[in-house]
Amino acid sequence: MTKIAVIDLGSNSVRLQISVVDPGQAPQILVREKEYVRLSENMGTAKILQPEPIRRTMVALEKFQHLIATHNCDQVIGIATAAVRQAQNQQEFLHQVKQAYGLDFQVVTGEQEAFLDYLGVTRTFARQDCLILDTGGASTEIILVHDRQAQRLISLPFGSVNLTQRFQLEDVISAANLFEALTFAEMQLTGIKWLRKAHNLPLIVLGGSNRSIAKIDRRKHNTPKDLLPPVHGYQMSAQAIFALTSKLLAMDKKERANIPGLAKNRADIIIGGLIPINLLLRTLHITEVTFSNAGLREGVVFAHLENLTLPQ
Repeated sequence: MTKIAVIDLGSNSVRLQISVVDPGQAPQILVREKEYVRLSENMGTAKILQPEPIRRTMVALEKFQHLIATHNCDQVIGIATAAVRQAQNQQEFLHQVKQAYGLDFQVVTGEQEAFLDYLGVTRTFARQDCLILDTGGASTEIILVHDRQAQRLISLPFGSVNLTQRFQLEDVISAANLFEALTFAEMQLTGIKWLRKAHNLPLIVLGGSNRSIAKIDRRKHNTPKDLLPPVHGYQMSAQAIFALTSKLLAMDKKERANIPGLAKNRADIIIGGLIPINLLLRTLHITEVTFSNAGLREGVVFAHLENLTLPQ
């Protein structure tokens, strides 16, 4: 039995997942922890990680280091994504983390992040053909899967946090700001010619903003929390997602923060985070969405177990 800890240092949150791996068996998740650190906050066009987000991240990493030691993990794999990938002060930040906690992080490319998402999804869902969407804090990954193989993949440099800050979508949403945000994202998406092959394909989504849709929808029936269906495999129609997005758009940040199922610290970035999924549903005429609780962290474990090399 081997315990593998994966730290996923994202743009909005930093997550720890500890999995128990036995030969010939599927990995079993022992620990899941998440801290909202908003590392990409106020990076601006200069792409500089700011002192306060760095401080929050260091506090979270210290907590995770204690958990890793408590569970006697055999291996620790650190993965840093869009915020660190884009940061001009990347090396200074990673050196600070190494000095403080002895943690090494691999900064993955957008394509490598998409490939890990693909592994996490396809190893936990029996789908031959689908489109995968991962909306993060500062990047969005899209993967076209055919015969369970990643046929095409791409990482786009926008997500819930930087879309929100760039187009002022934090609180009351103005029509002008929303239009500019939608136009910006749509121009990026329509430039991906191979997306046409995903017309009417099943869409599998992950990322905190996308999963929030499922979590809100689960709570609308007043089901006790301990009886809620799992997010992994949860399904919603495109029409239901459009209706929920419309409802959220009509609210201010305080009202969104009171919606059951939506984390209060996601109330300011949820609109920006839902732009990619809404655009894909509309432009590709996709009628149903499946939510995945597996993605990059699971992908890291599967890549390790299958001795796979990430694309360069």
